Amino acid sequence: MGPTASPGVLAVIPLWLEPLQRLVEAGGSVLVVIALVAMLLFSLALERVWYFRITYRHARRALIARWAARQDHLSWSALTLREAWARELIGRLRRPLPWLRLLVALCPLLGLLGTVTGMIAVFDSLAMTDTSQARAMADGVARATLPTLTSMAVAVVGLLFTSRLEQIIRREDQRLHDRLARAVEDTDA
Repeated sequence: MGPTASPGVLAVIPLWLEPLQRLVEAGGSVLVVIALVAMLLFSLALERVWYFRITYRHARRALIARWAARQDHLSWSALTLREAWARELIGRLRRPLPWLRLLVALCPLLGLLGTVTGMIAVFDSLAMTDTSQARAMADGVARATLPTLTSMAVAVVGLLFTSRLEQIIRREDQRLHDRLARAVEDTDA
């Protein structure tokens, strides 16, 4: 543990948190909100990977076995039931997509908020000093754009994950219907 002096406050923080403290000081409090949104976004992403790899595959196998065990596969009610079962299973796979999209869309807005508040702080400090120091202004602008850079990076990664998840869901929807049809063919043969 190493003591770190903050402006006006002597704080003792662990060494492993010092880079995080410097990042927050550089980007402001909006950067902390962006970090929280990023953690939530990536937690949801990891949960979806876990769900798809473990839970969904077991549920898919159980659904196929339940469909194959039925006696009636050709009536309208049987086909409607099969479609309802498949829609329910795919719906569970789709469940967090609106939240993922919301968090991805929120990131650039938070970055813009950080930039605006940072620029207000820069102009306010320049007005207080009553001098036009180009170096101080450049440092302030660099600090103000850090939240935008961070939020865009989080949004791009989140967008890539969300697009990939949507592609996987479309593929799995088709595969599930194909496997249900094949399960009937295999039991009839």
